[in-house]
Order: sequence, then C-alpha cells, then structure tokens
Amino acid sequence: MTDLRKIIIDGREVEVDPAMTLIQACEQAGVEIPRFCYHERLSIAGNCRMCLVEVVGGPPKPAASCAMQVRDLRPGPEGQPPVVKTNSPMVKKAREGVMEFLLINHPLDCPICDQGGECDLQDQAMAYGVDFSRYREPKRASDNMDLGPLVGTAMTRCISCTRCVRFITEVAGVPEMGQTGRGEDSEITSYLGQTLASELQGNIVDLCPVGALTNKPYSFTARPWELTKTESIDVMDALGSNIRIDTKGREVMRILPRNHDGVNEEWLSDKSRYVWDGLRRQRLDRPYIRANGKLRPATWAEALTLAGAKIKGATKLAGLVGDLAPVEAVYALKQLVEGQGGVVECRTDGAKLPAGNRAAYVGTASVEDIDSARAILLIGTNPRTEAPVLNARIRKAWLKGAQVSLIGQAVDLTYEYAHLGTDRAALAAQIGAKHTTADGVDSLVIIGQGALREADGAAVLAHAMQVAAESGSRLLVLHSAAARVGAMDVGAVTEGGLAAAVDGADVIYNLGADEIDIAPGAFVIYQGSHGDRGAHRADLILPAAAYTEEQGVFVNTEGRPQLALRAGFPPGEAKENWAILRALSPEIGATQPWTTLGELRRALVKDVPHLAMIDEVPENAGPGLPLGPLGDASFVNAIADHFLTNPITRASALMADLSARAKARAETKIAAE
Repeated sequence: MTDLRKIIIDGREVEVDPAMTLIQACEQAGVEIPRFCYHERLSIAGNCRMCLVEVVGGPPKPAASCAMQVRDLRPGPEGQPPVVKTNSPMVKKAREGVMEFLLINHPLDCPICDQGGECDLQDQAMAYGVDFSRYREPKRASDNMDLGPLVGTAMTRCISCTRCVRFITEVAGVPEMGQTGRGEDSEITSYLGQTLASELQGNIVDLCPVGALTNKPYSFTARPWELTKTESIDVMDALGSNIRIDTKGREVMRILPRNHDGVNEEWLSDKSRYVWDGLRRQRLDRPYIRANGKLRPATWAEALTLAGAKIKGATKLAGLVGDLAPVEAVYALKQLVEGQGGVVECRTDGAKLPAGNRAAYVGTASVEDIDSARAILLIGTNPRTEAPVLNARIRKAWLKGAQVSLIGQAVDLTYEYAHLGTDRAALAAQIGAKHTTADGVDSLVIIGQGALREADGAAVLAHAMQVAAESGSRLLVLHSAAARVGAMDVGAVTEGGLAAAVDGADVIYNLGADEIDIAPGAFVIYQGSHGDRGAHRADLILPAAAYTEEQGVFVNTEGRPQLALRAGFPPGEAKENWAILRALSPEIGATQPWTTLGELRRALVKDVPHLAMIDEVPENAGPGLPLGPLGDASFVNAIADHFLTNPITRASALMADLSARAKARAETKIAAE
C-alpha cells in the first residue's frame, strides 16, 4: 500500500496518498474547490486557474491545485506537514480576479441560455466572484459551429476550458475538436468545420461548465426547476447505463446519465440520451382487433375476452419475449403461457445461449474488470455500435497499455487492435495456442451476439469459453438486448430455440418482439408500446407502457439486476406490461396469484433468488460447453444500424436523421469529392 502523507488543509491535518493532486486532497478533506477545466475523468489542462490555493512556504503566489501533487509540497522548516490554505485573502483575491477575467467577454445570455439554473459559471460567479466589472472595451464575439443535430453551440459563451476537446479525444477516441489561435483569438472548433461523428458526443453538453454547448433537441423547451427528475435504467443497449429521466407533465423532456462507476461511469451514449422523442410518436394507446384484414379500435374487455378465447382454444401456444421487456413481465408471461401447456422463447435473434448455465450466457466477468485488464480478446462483436460506453471503457484500458485483439469484421473501434482474422478458423486457432499476452495478467474475452446467431453458435461459445479457460481470462458475453439476460434467468427458453417454439404454433403471444418476422397462419397477440413490425403483423394489439412508464427490473450484460423507476404514465388506455398479463389470466381460467407489482416480485425472487441482489453482480458458475464442430463462415456483427435497433428508436425522427448521416459518412467518396 502507498505510504500516506500528512498535510494540513485549512487548519485540519489529513492523511492522503502523495500521488493525489491538491484538488483531490481537498475534496477528501471535505473542502470545496471551484473549478472549470478540471474533471476527474479527463487529463489535467490547468488552464482556467479557478482552483487556486495558497501553499504556505511555497512561491509567494497562488498555485493551481489541479496541477500540483501532494508529493510536490515541501515540509516546514522543522519537518512539519505542508500547509495549504483554500480561503486566505490571497486565494479570495485571486479567485475574484480569475472570475473577472472569465466574465470579460462572456455575454449576459442567462435569460435565454439553456444552462440557466444549472450553470457552473453562474454558481461560481455568485460564490467566488465580485459584483462589478472594470472592463469597458468592446466584447469579443465568436461564430457558432455546426456540430450536427445533437449539440447546439453558442461559442461566444465559451471560456476555453477545453473539456469538450479532451473528452472527444481521450474518452470518445474521435479527435474531431480542437483549439486554434492564441490569446483573445483562441477558439474551440471542429476539424475542417465538420459535424461530430462520435456515438458519445452528447456527453460534452454535460461537461461544458457554461452555455457554449447545449442539448439542441431540448433547447428552449423547459427550465431545470420545472422538471420532475426520476432515476432509472437505460434499455437502448444491454449495458444498463444509469440514467435520470426529466419529465414535464406527462412528457419526457430529456434523459441524462447518472454516475455509476461499475457500469457507465458518468457517460451515456447518444442513442440513449436523445431517443426520448421516439417515446411520443407511433404510440399504441388503445386495444385493436383485426377484422377483415384491417385493425379496428376495441375496448379492453373485448380485447381480453378474445385473447382468452384464442389462448384457451390453441393447440400449440408460443410466447415470444422482446428486447425491452422488464423481468416481471417476462415472468408473468412465462407463468401464463406455460400454465396453458405452451412454450416461451426470448432468444428471438437465434442466439445459441444455453439455458441454466449462467457462466455461459452471462460470463464470469464484470464490466469493471475491463479497467484492470491487460489483454482483451473481442470475438464477433463491434462494441462501438453494440455498447458505445463499454467501448469507451475498453479504450481507457488500451490507453493504460492493454493489448486488444479482434476476431471478426474489421471495424473502427477508436483504438488500435490486432486483427486475428474474420472467420471461425481464426477462433479455432486460439485453442491450444500460447496466449503470451494474457499469461499472468488480468485478461478478458468478450464475445458478441453476432458470433452466436449462426447454426454453430453453441460451438463458437464453447470455443470462446475454452480460450478463456486456457488463458486464465474472464469471459464477458456482450448482449445487444436489455431484456435478454433477465429472460434467460427466469427460464424463458425453449428446447430447440426460436424455430421449435413458433413451428406449428397456432397462437403466438408476442411480448414486444419487433425484430422478427412471424410467418402467416398463426393468430398473433401483440403486447407492446409502439406501432412497429410486431403491431403490423398482429391480429390483436394490447397497448403497453414503454420503459419510462413502468417500474421494472432489468439485468444487464454482466448479470447485474437493476431497478428502473417510472417517470410518467403510458398514453391513452395503455397499461403496464405485468398488469395486462394479470388482467388476462382470469379470462383463461388461471388467475395469477398476485394483484400488485410487489407480490409479483416476491414470487419472482422466490423462484430466482439472485434477482433480489439489486445493483450487485452475482458470482456466475456453470460447466464448460462441449467443443462441437465449427462452420467456416466469417463472423457478422449483431447490429447493422446502430441508431435503429428497436421500436422506440425507429419512431424517433432524430435517430432516423443520425442513421442517415452515419450512412452518408460510410459511403466511399470518389476522387472529385
């Protein structure tokens, strides 16, 4: 363990790690230090000078606490601990001077600025500034950049903290922004004036301490004090990022990340952040029954009676679980369908995930293990599109020296990697090979869903587990559906997979599965939130709540159960998913024994105890899989279009715009262009 060092901060003696900076030591001692450019997850810039402190016995001027380490402090003349003052007259005068300089060119836009009410500059000007200005010269103005449809700009407000530049370069790994010029002519700009292409660009809005970068779709729609804030979980990918949903009345106005070091740190992908406009469009708000080839509105009583009659009269009943269903709804569907002699299947993409073996369908690694990994092998996955925040974590490990290898399609991952091949032969070659990069160090094997969807998916998974075992690595199965791990946990699987479940079924209960095509013939009952592919095929539609409109447990890709809370109410006559299934159960003569969500959860936890471990990662155990024969096909990644992966994204006009822009960027330019 590192030897701690004693220092005295504002008269209090504390022991801190000498590698800490003074700003970190002060935070540990409970002393607030103002800052604009410093951020604990970015490199140190030291250019705003707001975090000045006085080091007694040091130079006769304030020191930037973000750029000075504790080990750099000199002890007193008789060996006394170094003394740091954060509230002396020298510090107070220095901070007032820095704030006066920062406000020299800053426009008085507060009444029309989206940052008003949650602006670091406002707060710190009140706390550490002065109430006058000695600047009488004309103010400087800057042209606004066009960064695309997500980030709005008002660059005259910029204070050149460079947080956005450092994030885009270091965390996102797409160096599209920088600072040009010197002195008063310095300005932040994008490379060649282009729009941003990163899947994480929305985070620079959170990082900006002033109103220079704003949330463009949210602009001028609400003030922060008007919003009701709800803590929840993101379902746009399987990482389970912690989010805050801000609502005004019944409408979601914006989605922001919450800090969780074990999952998403404090970042959020653009798809998760900006998908909220899809919650307002194409919504199912009343039951529908198909008559003479057309859907007509119906009452709930009529719809449930018809559904009950069809289910009772079915010769083969199948239940399908979609990608966005909470665990409680999956469990209720499983009880309802299997109680009628039917089968339930959640692997609607054909992934060959083995039932009951959590070490195989989840893996043995946690997301946090990526931070300490020194070698990472990616198999059949593109984490940049499947889980952008997790990809940023892999990049962070790479920056620390981790060696990354890839078997699968060659793609831009924002970091360098060794491309070992594209097909099954490259994976087979890893069996019995010397894993020199992984021996004796923390290492990780990450396998994506694209590798598991073909006929030999079980053999691919077995080979990945064997490679992990031989190299002493942990295994992480990177899922692409937020509901998949929870559905596997409750056993929503059929022997023989999807084909065996739907083959010969005359009634199919579709719980929000919109990523598959159901063949003609069967009577389809669709329960979901949006008028997407599932609703188009349905003979009976039961309108349900979206993920922001009901409480639910979601289990992320590492097997961590997390609780999503309700931020609003579903539109029209739509109901919560579990409540629809509970209301349907008396119609088939098998009334479910719960009347509240709490009672349902108690039954669920009794059957699957680890789902009670909210926000914990259970230890996963299970045997290795037998090594079956591999095919000879190349790996194909699970996601073709990152921005259009589920009904909510396909209902979003903003996601459609982002998808079109991504396709345009991907097209090869000819020489004349």
